[in-house]
Amino acid sequence: MSVRRIKPSLYISVDIEADGPIPGPYSMLSLGAAVAGAQDADGFTAADPEQRTFYRELRPISDEFVPEALAVSGLDRERLRSEGVEPALALAEFSAWVREVSTGAQPVMCGYPASYDWTFLYWYLIRFTGASPFGHSGCLDMKTLYATKARLPLRAVAKGTMPRHLLSRRRHTHHALDDAVEQAELLANLMLWPGPGSGPVPD
Repeated sequence: MSVRRIKPSLYISVDIEADGPIPGPYSMLSLGAAVAGAQDADGFTAADPEQRTFYRELRPISDEFVPEALAVSGLDRERLRSEGVEPALALAEFSAWVREVSTGAQPVMCGYPASYDWTFLYWYLIRFTGASPFGHSGCLDMKTLYATKARLPLRAVAKGTMPRHLLSRRRHTHHALDDAVEQAELLANLMLWPGPGSGPVPD
């Protein structure tokens, strides 16, 4: 009897900055991504998150925005109206990049938390390209991953509750690429972490 070969997963950390809570009425203004590592039947192998990255700033798709949400990223909507990449082009370029870096593997979007970033990313992919390189469910939430490994209720989890050795030493800047790289390191640490009481992740 033949054994079905399991295709590796390539984990891609994604961070987006937006000017409101949901896509459509509000806009995704920037998109950053970094390859975090790959997992096959032999386990997880971390990648250097600065080696394979993607970043675009996008033109807004509506006039609506929430000032508090816009202030988080520090992006200038008026500048993006003239200098931002058209969403259809930016998302086509992103899809092509995902396909290129994930040759021979299945790409998985990962985020912290994934719910917000995935909502915008998937909506934009379907709206402007008609397809998602991750399929409709190829996403991994780092909060859920940590809660499961730490045996904690999900709503009890925040970065401040995590052991410091799991966190990236990089600052969380609210620049989409910076944060994607930072979260790629968190993902790698979580994937390699045996669980509570195990001490620091080995190099």
